[in-house]
Amino acid sequence: MDNNQVYIKDPYFEIGRKLLLILKTGQILMESAADTNRITRTMKRVAAFMGITAGTLHIHITYTTIMINISDGDHSITKFQKCIKHGINMTKISAVSKLSWKSIEKNYTLDQYETELNRIFTLKKQYTAIFIAIGAGLACGGFSKLFGGDWIAFFYTAVCASIGFLLRSYCNKLDINSYASIAISSFAAAILAYLTHFIPGSLTPWHPLLACALFIVPGIPLINSVDDLLDNYIVSGITRAVNTILMVGSMSFGIVLAIKLCQVEDFTILSTHPDSSYFVYGIAAAIASVGFSTIFNVPRRLLWVVALGGMISVCIRNFVNFDLDMGLAAGSFAGAVIVSILALKVVHHVHTPMHVITLPSVIPMIPGVFMYRLMFGLININAMDTISLIHVFQSGVIASLTILAIAVGVAIPNIFARRYLDSNKKEHCKKLLEKRNNNFNINLL
Repeated sequence: MDNNQVYIKDPYFEIGRKLLLILKTGQILMESAADTNRITRTMKRVAAFMGITAGTLHIHITYTTIMINISDGDHSITKFQKCIKHGINMTKISAVSKLSWKSIEKNYTLDQYETELNRIFTLKKQYTAIFIAIGAGLACGGFSKLFGGDWIAFFYTAVCASIGFLLRSYCNKLDINSYASIAISSFAAAILAYLTHFIPGSLTPWHPLLACALFIVPGIPLINSVDDLLDNYIVSGITRAVNTILMVGSMSFGIVLAIKLCQVEDFTILSTHPDSSYFVYGIAAAIASVGFSTIFNVPRRLLWVVALGGMISVCIRNFVNFDLDMGLAAGSFAGAVIVSILALKVVHHVHTPMHVITLPSVIPMIPGVFMYRLMFGLININAMDTISLIHVFQSGVIASLTILAIAVGVAIPNIFARRYLDSNKKEHCKKLLEKRNNNFNINLL
């Protein structure tokens, strides 16, 4: 027997290999924008598949590092994994979740699990770069329509946003700082949107400037931040929140620079009250949701579900906000809660994690107009009187409350239902493990 064979049969080598696979599972989820609770639950499920008992497993997760430890009281092994390339990839999140269950159901070997995990890790996006850019443009065009723009403004917005998105992708390929890339792309999109108001045809020529850079809005990091904080993952939640603030700040810098260079007057004094039917706004919301879904790499088979979710969330928001006159924050909260509750049932039929459906569905409710009003007020604060300052402050409060309402609305139903759902999943997992013919038992002694 050669040394290599002896090494492979070393139990410590086998334990180390399992820990590395669990860490890689968590890395894929973290770098694909899964919330920390999901990452923890999936890693524990994978550990159970590998025969590692919950009592010996310890997991610590931050935004940039995952640490895992296994200990029986006398012996301890700890490994770390850095998470660097953060993005949003709903297909990978869904694939890892399915693999964690399939590995138990099909009684995978470690080699089989590693092969599948490596396949997911190297999985290419379902959409081409051009298709994603078009999707980003359509998403911003949908925002323009939701803000009260006409269909010509929708088209102008889509073109400007698509070009801005392609420029951001090119900056990323050049390894330019991610925040600098955001500033550059938002600046370019805003300049192009400003130029469109010289083109005749649209009755709402300033709406493209309102919506052209909203493909950058970090809705999912923000919602994940709230999720983490509510789940008591404080460090990860705060880090996600800071990252969100930096992204918004970079986007604002690019837009402000464009506005100053073009000497744009205050274009934010626009009516945002619906001037079309619920059907038209539902279509615009569906377009926005599907457009963002291409950016988030949502599986193609779920695009119709996301589109329907976007229609429901926006129509409910408009009904509560305008027809019941309860305010934008209350309407957005109601839309997010109802979509989240519906998703609790839908996920069992489409077999995907809940956030893969809910997050793209609620993104069209982001209060872009109020965010612009706040930003425009801040850059012109020296020339404002008291009444104007109050209006700017009011816009900031409405925007902040609305964003918080969306995030909490998505999180609350899932949090309240999680105990029931988790107990069912644990029971199901226990039954699957009992059916296995060869259970793995870790003995560090």
